[in-house]
Amino acid sequence: MSPALAQPPTVHLVDGSLYVFRAWHSMPDEFLDVDGHPVNAVHGYTRFLCELLERVQPEHIAVAFDASLTSSFRNAIYPSYKANRELPPPDLERQFVQCRAITEALGIHLMIDHSFEADDLIGSTVWNLRALGWRSVIVSADKDFGQLLGEHDEQWDYARGLRWGPAGVHDKLGVHPHQVADYLALCGDSVDNIPGVPGVGAKTAAALLSHFGNLDTLLERVDEVAFLRLRGAASCAAKLRQHAEQARLYRQLTRIALDAPVVSTPDRLQRRRGGHDRLERLSEQLGFGTFTRSRLRALLRH
Repeated sequence: MSPALAQPPTVHLVDGSLYVFRAWHSMPDEFLDVDGHPVNAVHGYTRFLCELLERVQPEHIAVAFDASLTSSFRNAIYPSYKANRELPPPDLERQFVQCRAITEALGIHLMIDHSFEADDLIGSTVWNLRALGWRSVIVSADKDFGQLLGEHDEQWDYARGLRWGPAGVHDKLGVHPHQVADYLALCGDSVDNIPGVPGVGAKTAAALLSHFGNLDTLLERVDEVAFLRLRGAASCAAKLRQHAEQARLYRQLTRIALDAPVVSTPDRLQRRRGGHDRLERLSEQLGFGTFTRSRLRALLRH
């Protein structure tokens, strides 16, 4: 974009579940609510959210949470999807509910759905608002989001203080944003229990997509793979032939959906002011200290 032109309006889209899990694993378990239940994840998540709001002061923001660990549309396509993950224990499940309550009390738009994951909710919002001339900043470390980045968009790994746009996706993975879903389908994603094509690692997947452009073209021209300057090229070609249908299936899992039920106009994502009474009740219930309470009150005023 030319320096003379104004930057497009910005919406911040936060991968809320990621930061709840991080707080759950990093915060000591000494924090209890008035009923004696652990609230370490809530305290850590609230600190993160306060810091983000204080630092960025976003006018438009949404936080997406996962509620579809076993009910996502991907589970119907591939029952083993995320089967390697344990369900959150009751103490953490309770804290997720409390984190969502804090998010809404701060006037932030909450996104959650039992069929679509947080990635899909964020992706669909990016897609809808891009058509209206908005840019998105996705606050998450998850590599899957690379496929969403358009010319003006950014991903922000908040904990590490790293930000990147479309070019940064290529620097990290060796593929362009529009190739990320194909890349993950080929080399797999152990986090989501997607095996990928046997024998195709990250470097090979990137090299194949650099040459062929996309998964469909690669599979259509798979006979050419044996002649590429790749280690084990003949074996790779054979594996691709054998697992072509699985690769196409895996791409249905790795591709972020852009048709999830989300708001289609930015006005719904504008931060609201006011929820003072609700925030005070939550602060009391969760045992927040004086400093956290003062931060929360200030955020409702600004």
